[in-house]
Order: sequence, then C-alpha cells, then structure tokens
Amino acid sequence: MSTPSSTGSLACVGIGITLGSHITPLARSHIEKADVVFAAVSDGVVELWLKEMHPDVRSLQPLYAEGKHRMETYRGMVDAMLTEVRAGKRVCGVFYGHPGIFAWAPHRAIKVAREEGYPAHMEPGISSEDCLYADLGIDPGAAGCLHFETTQFMVYRRNVDPSAWLILWQVGLAGEQTGHRFATGPAYRQVLVDVLARDYPADHEVIIYCAATLPFQSPRMERIPLSQLPLADLTAAETLAVPPARKLEADSEIQARLTALDLVPA
Repeated sequence: MSTPSSTGSLACVGIGITLGSHITPLARSHIEKADVVFAAVSDGVVELWLKEMHPDVRSLQPLYAEGKHRMETYRGMVDAMLTEVRAGKRVCGVFYGHPGIFAWAPHRAIKVAREEGYPAHMEPGISSEDCLYADLGIDPGAAGCLHFETTQFMVYRRNVDPSAWLILWQVGLAGEQTGHRFATGPAYRQVLVDVLARDYPADHEVIIYCAATLPFQSPRMERIPLSQLPLADLTAAETLAVPPARKLEADSEIQARLTALDLVPA
C-alpha cells in the first residue's frame, strides 16, 4: 500500500431498490457529507432525488453507449471516481440496491483506492435478492436457494439441486457473451430452457420477477411454464425464480449418525 499525497476517500453506497424507501441513514450521511457524488442510476427521477441531498451529483450513465463494451464503461466509472479521490475529495459512489452485488465498478474502485492508501468503504443496501424473498414469500432457510448469473449458469456445468429454489439473475441477458448487448432474444432463452430441461420438466412453473423501483409501482411476478420462457418479454432487470421440483431427499445414514450422537450422555 502506498502513502497517498492527499486526504481523498471513497465510499460506495447502496440506496436500495425502491426510491426513497430503502436508503439507510448511514448511506444518506455518506451522500450528504461527500465533496462529490457519482450516481450509477438509470432513472432520472432517482438522480433528481439525489440532487436534493447534494448539490454536486454527477451521473455515470453517459458512460454507457450502444456498441460499447460494458467493461469499458465500468472502467470509466472507476476512473471517474478515483480521479476525484486522488484530487483530495471525499467521494461517494451511489449504486442501485447493494453496491457489491452485480456491480464490478464499486469493488474495483475500492480495491484500487485501498492499494493507493486511501480510505475506502462499501456500505450495503437492500438488494433485488432481498426484495425477491419478500415479494415471492421465499424463506431461503426452508429448502435452500442456489443463485447464478444466467449466462454463467448456461456456459458452465453447474450442479443443480431441484429440491431447492434456483434463482437466475439477469435472465434477459441469457447467453450474452459479447459484452456489447443489453438484451438477447428468444433463441438464446431457448438454449437456457434446454439447459434447465436437464433437471426440470417443460411444464414446471417458473416465476419472472422484477422488483418495484418506484413507490407507486408493483413488482413483476409472472408465473409461466418453463417451456414458454423464450416467448416472454424480458430485460436485463428481470430475474427467473425456479421453485423446487421435488421434495428434499433424506440422508438416512447421516440422520442415524446424528441420532446416535444425541443419545451420548453429555
């Protein structure tokens, strides 16, 4: 770790999913006390809301462009924040949901800032995962949950347990490997269905989910047969929740061992 030549610092905070409802007092404090705030939010209403908390809010959305590789955009976000940190500013990066979930730039910015000797902190926020549990009534402790990014799930052989919930993130980007597109089409989702068909029947009910981002909105919770997924209207914001397709299978040998231990006097 090098010794910084200025007193700059970085805080990457999550403002939750639903506007105004999920922000924590500590995240708000980081925003209000910063010298400059960078906002990685796609909704102009959210940017206006942030500007009520701080006079210098700079949008990172212009870094996105059609045909531009997403990693180039993310590196641009890191550079923008660190330039101000190196200039001695207290910088706050604001991100939807939790700043460490499906967000490469905050992790990278914090890592580089710390390597250069600057204080850097990540403040968690309510994520889409938290909203999903609440909206769909899922207790991950009941049958368990497996979580995967959809394309990663498709291109690598992952072990699936059909007795647990399977949560696939960014299903509208299923099969996207170029880094340039913001959505894929029915043919790509058919490949996903074929992968899932290894463990689930075609008529198995799945749930297309998207959390509400504004207080007057309702979450999307659309139930369809797995076979109909290629025809669904999807964006990168949607998540696919696949309910268990079979009951938990008891391991009688392990159960017997544990029962025997229970009988041993304390």
